[in-house]
Amino acid sequence: MIDQGTVDRIMEAAQGQITDVISEYVNLKRRGINYIGNCPFHNEKTPSFIVSPHKGIFKCFGCGKGGNAVNFLMEHEQITFVDAIKSLGRKFHIHIEEKEPSPEELLHQNERESMMVVTEYAAKYFSQTLYETDEGQSVGLGYFRQRGFRDDIIKKFQLGYSPEQRDALTKQAQQHGYKIDFLEKTGLSIVRDDYKADRFRGRVIFPIHSLSGKVIAFGGRVLKTDAKTAKYLNSPESEIYHKSRILYGIYQARQEMVRQDRTYLVEGYTDVLSFHQAGITNVVASSGTALTVDQIRLMARFSPNITIIYDGDPAGIKASIRGIDLVLEEGMNVKVLLLPEGDDPDSFAKKLGKEKLLQYIQENETDFIKFKTSILLEDTHNDPIKRAQLIQDIVRTISVIPDPIVRAVYIKECSKLLNVEEPVLYTEIGKIKKTKQEKEALRPAVRPPSNDLSPQPTATPNFIPGITDNPMETEEREVLRFLIKFGDQMLNSPVTINGEEKSMTVGEYIVHGLNADDVRSQNPLHNQILEEFEAHLATPGFLANRYFVSHPNPAVSGLVTDLIASEYQLSRIHNKYGPVKKDEEMLDDLVPRVVTELKWKMVKVRMEKIRQQLKEAQEQGNHDRLMELIQEMTVLQQAFKYISHQHGERTII
Repeated sequence: MIDQGTVDRIMEAAQGQITDVISEYVNLKRRGINYIGNCPFHNEKTPSFIVSPHKGIFKCFGCGKGGNAVNFLMEHEQITFVDAIKSLGRKFHIHIEEKEPSPEELLHQNERESMMVVTEYAAKYFSQTLYETDEGQSVGLGYFRQRGFRDDIIKKFQLGYSPEQRDALTKQAQQHGYKIDFLEKTGLSIVRDDYKADRFRGRVIFPIHSLSGKVIAFGGRVLKTDAKTAKYLNSPESEIYHKSRILYGIYQARQEMVRQDRTYLVEGYTDVLSFHQAGITNVVASSGTALTVDQIRLMARFSPNITIIYDGDPAGIKASIRGIDLVLEEGMNVKVLLLPEGDDPDSFAKKLGKEKLLQYIQENETDFIKFKTSILLEDTHNDPIKRAQLIQDIVRTISVIPDPIVRAVYIKECSKLLNVEEPVLYTEIGKIKKTKQEKEALRPAVRPPSNDLSPQPTATPNFIPGITDNPMETEEREVLRFLIKFGDQMLNSPVTINGEEKSMTVGEYIVHGLNADDVRSQNPLHNQILEEFEAHLATPGFLANRYFVSHPNPAVSGLVTDLIASEYQLSRIHNKYGPVKKDEEMLDDLVPRVVTELKWKMVKVRMEKIRQQLKEAQEQGNHDRLMELIQEMTVLQQAFKYISHQHGERTII
């Protein structure tokens, strides 16, 4: 457990520096007093993700997600509130007193958390084995040093070693209370009946980190020469690890990707290590797998600019060219660098060092059209049919570019390179797009599976599931918005209560007005906010805005963020005529009106329900029920007329 005082200090620090927190994951650009970027929670080409430093909130006007820095980490990293607090505590150097969970306590954690605990334990085990055992030092550490890696790089990436003994990790982990079930689910142990073995035995270990720095999987390289043994072995897919959604080195690279506004994409683990050792840290690896859309979108969160670095293997390059098309389709700016024959990013970085390597990249990286054309032209051998196929291939690549201006620039470039007139290329692109549209039109109208980078959020959404038929949702949200934004401000004019004039704050007026008629919502989240606000009415210096934005319940903070995200959200009653004024300039008029409007809507909804019940009672011949409903309707009509008069609406019954 973390004491509440520590949580409050961390929440306050995070709210004041929310831009620093989110900019580690999203490429933000200043827009007035706020910051804007592409939303990390859904795929978008036009930025609609806003971070407000002075409010301490983020809000996406595309998908609707919003909240404070803690909510952001919970959604983005799929972690619990406690883990998000711990992460922010480390970032802001706020000490957290907390005991290590015992094996018994681990049993009570959910499956995902338990798997994360197991992988974290394994990472420490591999690292300690590398440095603290004879086998680890002679075999594992000897390999890394023979490859030229310094100790600071080895420790930065938590590299390790798994001993040759069949079940060394499995046995020790179980002795420390870790369940074999989670060792198997994370892929650390192979279990068949009574047989138990370590998956990575006899290999050097490359931990794979999530964006937040949590170890979620491992890669292992065998050191023996054996044709029957795979050189590299990765963790299998699991609840916490999806290889198509992560890039090796993304945790260590993300901040520099934003600062440099560029990402270098290489293939393997050691390529990333060597770039870091050379002083270039905005580099990630696809780990030998074909580049996926999710991986591209992951890079796009931090920068739209990418340089793909290939070694001199022609076969490997041709197999990877499809990845360029995917990068272009996501609207990114891509350049390609082909290293000299016989070199790979690992060896080349060690050979040149930072300054010469950056200079080489700048001088030799090329536009993808030139690169792809030069690679594929080698296979045409002046054959007109193959040349025509090449042109069609290049045109297909250009056709996926979403930006029409960028597409036009590449068409012009392609026209020069291939000596084909631009109208011909435009015609071909038109045919490709038409064919694609026709195919899409023939597909059944089924919603495709989400390609979103993040798994489904664990945080509660802004609205409680099932509360979708609250007829007063709009009016209640408007009342809550005034309560949160202006609750501590005094109304200029005194309020008459039981014949006595009293000075009141906006919050006191709203609470009194709703309690006077026992107004309650069908949405329990609305009731919770109102009740907590009322409980803090007498607290000196209570600021509802800060309190609810930093609320530990993500559903509450998410809803409140949504309410205050728009600077001047005007309801239909606010501005029928004349120039628009800010809400705070009209509180004496607006606050009573939003409360009255809610009551007016509640009475109207109840009257509509009574009318339906009257019809049913009449059809059933239930005279007693009919008389009860008529009496209730009479009372409601009188109340409706009175409220309508206050509300300024024409009474129509």
